[in-house]
Amino acid sequence: MSHTPKDDALRGHASAAADTATHAADSNPQTVTRATGFLASLGAMFLMATSAIGPGFITQTTVFTVEIGAAFAFAILISILVDIAIQLNVWRVLGVSGLRAQELGNTVLPGLGWVMAAFVFVGGAVFNIGNIGGTGLGMNAMFGLDPRIGGAISALIAIFIFVSKKAGVALDRIVVALGAIMILLMIYVAVVSAPPVGEALKNTVAPEQVDFLIITTLIGGTVGGYITFAGAHRLIDSGLTGVDNVKSITQVSVLGIIVTGIMRVLLFLAILGVVASGVTLAGNNMAADAFHHAAGEIGLRFFGVVLWAAGLTSVVGASYTSISFITTQKTSLRTRSLMTVAFIAVCAGIYLWLNQAPQKLLVFAGAFNGLILPIGFAVVLWVAWRRRDLLQNYKYPAWLLLIGVATWLLTLYLAWSSLSKLGTLWG
Repeated sequence: MSHTPKDDALRGHASAAADTATHAADSNPQTVTRATGFLASLGAMFLMATSAIGPGFITQTTVFTVEIGAAFAFAILISILVDIAIQLNVWRVLGVSGLRAQELGNTVLPGLGWVMAAFVFVGGAVFNIGNIGGTGLGMNAMFGLDPRIGGAISALIAIFIFVSKKAGVALDRIVVALGAIMILLMIYVAVVSAPPVGEALKNTVAPEQVDFLIITTLIGGTVGGYITFAGAHRLIDSGLTGVDNVKSITQVSVLGIIVTGIMRVLLFLAILGVVASGVTLAGNNMAADAFHHAAGEIGLRFFGVVLWAAGLTSVVGASYTSISFITTQKTSLRTRSLMTVAFIAVCAGIYLWLNQAPQKLLVFAGAFNGLILPIGFAVVLWVAWRRRDLLQNYKYPAWLLLIGVATWLLTLYLAWSSLSKLGTLWG
């Protein structure tokens, strides 16, 4: 069989990905594909899931449950199905090609990848300030610490993860551990709040109320911005790429969304149990009040742990993914780690200076995030449809491509909704 220069270039990309994986896992290739491969899969799955499960995720779920009650179950189901359709395509194309999203973008249209990188970096930096603020509030609920002190301590913990000589392994272990802790605590609170499970199940398939704005908000919050690519980039850095790993890539992408869905369902049930008991939740911290009503003082402490873990994993996910967008696979692990540390330190410094996340910038960054998904997803679908050469001649499933195109049309609506929020900056 003859080889073209393009074939050689593609092999170069695959080789670079494998080299990166070796450094990230501090291991040899055999270890990456076996022992470390399992941890890397879990790490990629939980990195995507816990990146989605941030302070905003907790607030959204609480507010919407209070607003429409058991009918929120239908919105959760639809958002999970759409999220799966998006992630199946994104993870498969990036995973098989062995190229990050911005690398694919630059291959399809020179310069497009760096536009995507700019959007992710700006949005990631602004939201990271909010995530650090969330960790501070979590420590305040746990120990009564000043939120600024709690935020500073949490930022130092995040920095320590990336300073570690085995940063890749540390990253995987931390996000898996914190993700498991959040789920276990949520199970406890969901059980003690005694929610009307039967009513929730009924509304899952026959909702009493359907709110499309809530559904699109959930979708944007779980696969919007950098979150779409967080797990896939981690999988690429771990070396689990290529046609031979399609089955693993597919399983991990779906499980990541399911983990996110489980967390949202448990939080929904915990809040629903409190609301159904007749308690009126109001004010700026409804989630904390719900946990307190459900499980007393220990419930409030558990809320602090969940909020802190959600904030910290989102800091880690946003920082890792933002830096992965402005570097290449040839960038050394040490350089990337130093850049990530600087990124977290600057975000923490801005938070300590302002003592809050800048609201107008959050709105602006949210609009940027709304653009990332349709642009990045369009690149993914184009490669799946027209650039088989970038997929190692892998025959992409037609059914998956069709589902992807239908979902992409929805992302255009999400982008328009997101951009319309820019008007609030001058309202």
